[in-house]
Formats: sequence, C-alpha cells, structure tokens
Amino acid sequence: MAEIDRDKVVSLLNRILEQELAGVVRYTHYSFLVFGYSRIPIVSWLREQANESLLHAQQAGEMITLLGAYPSLEIGPLLDSHQHDIAAVLRESLESEAKALDCYKELLAAVEGRSVMLEEYARQMIYAEEVHAGEVDKMLRKPGEVAAFKPGAPA
Repeated sequence: MAEIDRDKVVSLLNRILEQELAGVVRYTHYSFLVFGYSRIPIVSWLREQANESLLHAQQAGEMITLLGAYPSLEIGPLLDSHQHDIAAVLRESLESEAKALDCYKELLAAVEGRSVMLEEYARQMIYAEEVHAGEVDKMLRKPGEVAAFKPGAPA
C-alpha cells in the first residue's frame, strides 16, 4: 500500500476544518435573521446545521492532530449576500456546502487505497454532505415540485 502525501492531506484537512468552522458561524448568523410564522422550526434547523458543522470541524481537527500536524486557526470564507429571506439563505448554504463537498472529494482522491481510516472518514463525510445538499435542494423546491432545484432558478 502506498503512503499518503502527509502535507497534502493535512492541507486538505485544514481547508475542511476552515470550511466547517465557517459553517458554524454562517448557520448561527443565519439563525438570528429568520422572522415570520415559521421562524422556530427554521431557526432550530439552522442551529442543528451549526452544531453539525462544529462536529465536522472537530473531526477534521482530530484527523490533523492524529497525523502529527497543527490544526488551522483560520476560518473559511463567509459568504453573505445580505439577502436574508429563507430561499437566499438556503441558496448560500448550498453553495458553501458544495465547496466543502469538493474538499472531502479531494481528500478521498488523495487517500484512496492508501489509508483505510482516512478513506472511510472522507466517504462518511461525503455521504453526510450529499444528504445535507439533498435536504436543502428539497427545501428550495416549491410545494408539489418533484424536479431537483436548479441553481440560478428563482426559489
């Protein structure tokens, strides 16, 4: 079995850590900006997403230190269109989650066939991110629509 490129893997894990920490901030911030009749369930969902992002950040940090490296103290980009209707928040969420998903896929490519532990970690995270993206996609659909949401289409 080939060895992993430790520096590349640590760099990817640090990018993941930064993306997930940005998710904690982003989802928490979004939760403050929800108003209207359906505020309570939406705020609850956003805060659950913030907690999930924190768990993902912690997992990435643990992988980094397991490899004998230092976890980043940076936070990834914080996208904010200053449009805070629920559809805009969900579209921003989908865009940010796609970036995190790309990082996990890069990690999988870097460790596949080289480290079962890191490969399984990457696969589990890809699964979780794809499920999350699917949930957001369904939330962006109008009631009665079956077709998947298309970015750029009005929600």
